[in-house]
Amino acid sequence: MSPLNFGVSLQQRWPLDDAPAAFRAARHAEDLGFDHVAAGQRLLEGGYDADIHLSDPLVMLSALAAATTRIRLLTSVLVMPYYPPTLLASQAATLDFVSGGRLILGVGTGWMPADFDAVGVSLRERGSRTDDHLGAVKALWTQRPANFDGRFTTLRDAQLGMPLVTPGGPPVWVGGHSDTALRRALRFGDAWYVSAVDADELTGMRRRLREAAADTGDADRVTITSIQFLSPPGFPGEVPSERRPLGGRKPTAASVVDDLGRLAEAGLTVCTLWLPSAEGAVEKAMDWVATEVMPQLT
Repeated sequence: MSPLNFGVSLQQRWPLDDAPAAFRAARHAEDLGFDHVAAGQRLLEGGYDADIHLSDPLVMLSALAAATTRIRLLTSVLVMPYYPPTLLASQAATLDFVSGGRLILGVGTGWMPADFDAVGVSLRERGSRTDDHLGAVKALWTQRPANFDGRFTTLRDAQLGMPLVTPGGPPVWVGGHSDTALRRALRFGDAWYVSAVDADELTGMRRRLREAAADTGDADRVTITSIQFLSPPGFPGEVPSERRPLGGRKPTAASVVDDLGRLAEAGLTVCTLWLPSAEGAVEKAMDWVATEVMPQLT
């Protein structure tokens, strides 16, 4: 079993009169030895049963980059179809620069119709736009000048104004459980990013990954990463009802370690934890994870 690296989602309901609370939480995660902090994306209210602020991930992570020095910065996840690819390639390259190469670009296709309507993008095109935009972004990151012909994007002799700190661009984690998402991860990603799976499900996903990559041999290149939901014992906050929590609905340190150990044996290498979102709870929950869980698995 390989050691697990742990991150923590900072998509909390931060006090609006205390913006530095997010900075303190990121620094605390860094001090405790977490691998990364994550920020998610929704544009409009609704669609979540967790009590969170729906911040912009690139803006949030840029601020957290200035408050930290080592910890990596993950978009979990950025909705790819919302962004013109040249704009996103430039924004991500800029964040990679100001963070000293710490950005991880976690991406997905999105799912909320209201958000797609708000940005004037067809929900039915979200998959094809994600593939198109990833291809264009990768071209801009790996070619100077870049040329690209896609369904929605054409580039001719294009060069980003912001040179890349990370050769080839920041790592890309492709989210989603479908076979289409799997193929997208093989084509464009450094990691496949799945949500709230157990060890048996993860074993099946790795088998699907190997089968899809049989002709290319790329299965071992793609890292398996996951976001997992955890409400440690004695802490306020609820795991979303449709999500499988680590350690069960009444977790103990032993049950959480057992679940994570099984996931690591099934091939998980990086785990992002979604911890309680109640005000003031996230740093104490991080302490619990760092004391009771991480020493047994890292």
